[in-house]
Amino acid sequence: MARDWDERADELAAQAISDGAPTSWFDRLYAEGCSGVVGMPWDRSQPAPQLREWAESQAVDGSGRRAVVVGCGLGADAEYLASLGFDTAAFDVAPTAVRVAQDRHPGSAVDYRVADLLDLPGEWLGAFDLVVEIYTVQALPDPPRSEAVRGVRSLVARGGTLFVVEFRTDGESDATTGPPFALSRGRLLSFADDGLEQVELSAVEGQHWRAVFRRPSG
Repeated sequence: MARDWDERADELAAQAISDGAPTSWFDRLYAEGCSGVVGMPWDRSQPAPQLREWAESQAVDGSGRRAVVVGCGLGADAEYLASLGFDTAAFDVAPTAVRVAQDRHPGSAVDYRVADLLDLPGEWLGAFDLVVEIYTVQALPDPPRSEAVRGVRSLVARGGTLFVVEFRTDGESDATTGPPFALSRGRLLSFADDGLEQVELSAVEGQHWRAVFRRPSG
């Protein structure tokens, strides 16, 4: 019987952080999911409910606009954005996750790529009208979490929107163990830098933050 992937994630992440390679565990976890050692991680076919609720409430129309999903995993959020009309890119540091996403969505219009949030392709900087970050930053300790937040911000075009969902702490200090390394309000607001402005910040059901930031068009 396959092990619980969440429990195995804790083991792999602890070892990766100890080894000084805090992003290396993602691909190993997905590879173990493919081989049946653990259940497939983050395995869902529907978009994150917070993303769908926000998009529907805002009547989001992606026609003629570009979107990117950070840490796309198996592609559910990226496929949803594409269905809204966005020219959608999606990336993950784990090659196995990208391969599975491509296999699950043959003929998809989404541009799936292997890429590192800490070393993004130059052509992506400031290139996207909508950037979706769900649960990636909280999977990292600090360092390199601050660098990851800067990477997310750097993707947002002038006039663009950043949509963020993370686990939250009850107090003002970040959790010290993880993943997830739950974010304080102050840490979540660090997305509002480099010209981005906070539009929405709410604590939602299940100990989550949902936040929206925008970069002025001027």
